[in-house]
Amino acid sequence: MNEDEKSMLEGDLQDRVITKYHSDLGITHTHIVKLPGFTTQSGYELKEIEISYQTLGKLTPNKDNVVLVCHALSGDAHLAGINTNTGRPGWWDFHVGPGKSIDTNKFYVICSNVLGGCSGTTGPASINPDTGKPYATEFPPITIRDMVKTQALLLNHLGIKKIFAVVGGSMGGMQGLVWTVDYPEMVHSCIPIATCIAHTAMQIAFNEIGRQAIMTDPNWCGGYYYDKNCRPEHGLAVARMIGHVTYLSEYAMHKKFGRNLQRPPQPEDLFPEFFSVESYLQHQGESFVKRFDPNSYLYITKALDRFELFENRPAKEVFKNVKARFLVISFESDWLYPPSQSRELVKHLKRCNISTTYINLDTPYGHDSFLIKNPEFSRALSNFLNAEYKYITNNTNNNH
Repeated sequence: MNEDEKSMLEGDLQDRVITKYHSDLGITHTHIVKLPGFTTQSGYELKEIEISYQTLGKLTPNKDNVVLVCHALSGDAHLAGINTNTGRPGWWDFHVGPGKSIDTNKFYVICSNVLGGCSGTTGPASINPDTGKPYATEFPPITIRDMVKTQALLLNHLGIKKIFAVVGGSMGGMQGLVWTVDYPEMVHSCIPIATCIAHTAMQIAFNEIGRQAIMTDPNWCGGYYYDKNCRPEHGLAVARMIGHVTYLSEYAMHKKFGRNLQRPPQPEDLFPEFFSVESYLQHQGESFVKRFDPNSYLYITKALDRFELFENRPAKEVFKNVKARFLVISFESDWLYPPSQSRELVKHLKRCNISTTYINLDTPYGHDSFLIKNPEFSRALSNFLNAEYKYITNNTNNNH
């Protein structure tokens, strides 16, 4: 392991709990726009939707530098820069900003909160215009394609007709794949990271355990808890704890926590040993419930489980109109979305003669490898984006 990796492992797993932050972008803001809705894949007509989004950098006169970043399960629109509500940097501040992998001096970066979310975009906690009350579980089932359709409405509102690159990890990678299939004329390149073309039974199983933790919490009340004094916070915290274990690797957890005890035994303890990893997971659960809606967790995890890119069609039929050039990235230690799933995607892309580069990074940090400081990942992302932008710029110049 090199010095960069050692430094990363020692420091970045605790970035979620430190109290002082810095961002090269300084303070940044998100915006909310209200747009006419659409009919979801389930057949429900959303009359109007609100979308929370952030833009960073400047759009070129010919609008050829748009990078659309799609977030994962617990992400939001605040991609980078300091969030004034939390005092913390955005969830991908390590990789987005001046001179970083997604260079805001070069690219116009857009990120929006997904449909079904709880950070400004329409979801279960939003007001149903038909009732004047929160949708709760009257909100329709949603799909990854519904999320992408919402993003397409936003880009149309912003006057964007071409996407230089759509980038995303985990659920964000699924959105990127749908973009290339459903809007092939718009997308020049796609970078799906640590993702898959469909969930396995194991991936569905972990999500179902989390959903059951929420739905069996006495405070869930069938999803109609918004007008009550309590929410199913315990259930959501347990769901987050379960999910968080799957995001890390055994190596990272052993290196960071081992069998260390958090503190000496106390008289009120049921068991005398309180391990550091227990404290860490409890912190993750407690902090998560402060910013996330339990119903959104249910809807988004179900959208993940329902996702199937091919939908029982041959890959050649699904990819027949795709024009994007791909960089597919996986991580050797990711046991939630293992490299075998990325290789399956690459196999289908190459059999369809789609330009595809595949990189499997031997980093020991698990699924979260794309969210933390990761020099190898940063270089791969930056090199591909810069090479592709040079490619389209040269082609544009040669055509004049």
